[in-house]
Amino acid sequence: MLTLYSYPELFGVADNNGYGLKVYAFLKLAGVPFVHEHVFDASAAPRGQLPYVVDDGETIGDSETIIAHAIAKYHLTIDAALLPSERRTNHFVTRMLDDLYWVMSYSRWKDERYYPAFRDAFIAQQPQLDAAGLEKAKAYNAQRYHFQGIGRYTPEQAYARGLADLQVLAEIVPAQGFVHGEAPTSVDAGIYGFLANIYFFPIPTPLKAFVDAHANLVAHCERIHAAVSKS
Repeated sequence: MLTLYSYPELFGVADNNGYGLKVYAFLKLAGVPFVHEHVFDASAAPRGQLPYVVDDGETIGDSETIIAHAIAKYHLTIDAALLPSERRTNHFVTRMLDDLYWVMSYSRWKDERYYPAFRDAFIAQQPQLDAAGLEKAKAYNAQRYHFQGIGRYTPEQAYARGLADLQVLAEIVPAQGFVHGEAPTSVDAGIYGFLANIYFFPIPTPLKAFVDAHANLVAHCERIHAAVSKS
């Protein structure tokens, strides 16, 4: 059976990282049986990044590569009916979520207004972690943000990027159903991976305020959450 390795859950969300939650939601929506193992140390992962899967002895990293692998190996039809234009939309949204990831991560680890609440919640819900370990992670992330570039932005500049991404999602996500119709596809799993890590976290960042104010984003998030949270 396929095993998914990803970061720990938080606030009732199966993975507190958008990429791991995206893969988790995709596997659930596509009906692929899997075992979910939560890890915090990514040093053993391909390229040192979570999530990754081990499937019949094969180790595969990167969320998009994992999804492509699962579609090919298990003959999944979740995206089979998509038109070329819809596949292009999926590609654009996936790349936009890559940008949103950095802003969401920045809000947790870099912005001192919100980091203490994130740290304390993590420790409370993951007793194997401690403040010293999270401070090391915070310092590591500060380096990542600097070299990626967002660490050199003011908070207002950083959030402007994330809010622009969320605005596009608010214009794409329908009030009912899913992005491409009545059934969810892989892009809905990806959107959920990031929205759930904003919406379900009771930390009042500008990103959360935006999602809370858009009923279509909230409804989409809750629809997917209900579907993937079933045993």
